[in-house]
Amino acid sequence: MELKTARLTLLIDPAKKASFERLCAAQDRTPSQVVRQLIREYLAQHGVSYVPSGEDAASMPRSTSPARSRKRV
Repeated sequence: MELKTARLTLLIDPAKKASFERLCAAQDRTPSQVVRQLIREYLAQHGVSYVPSGEDAASMPRSTSPARSRKRV
């Protein structure tokens, strides 16, 4: 698990937010978990690599792998 976190603030339509929160709750996931997963998938889709905070850059592969998709962004 990553050691550091950063806040991402965004504006969203209140109706979409409420629907998103209900869907997350129905899937027993927090909105933050879902957003982190979406960000990981978006980065991977575009070939963007990163080193999660708290991990040694030298021991990391150059690109993200599907096995890393369960870690926090």
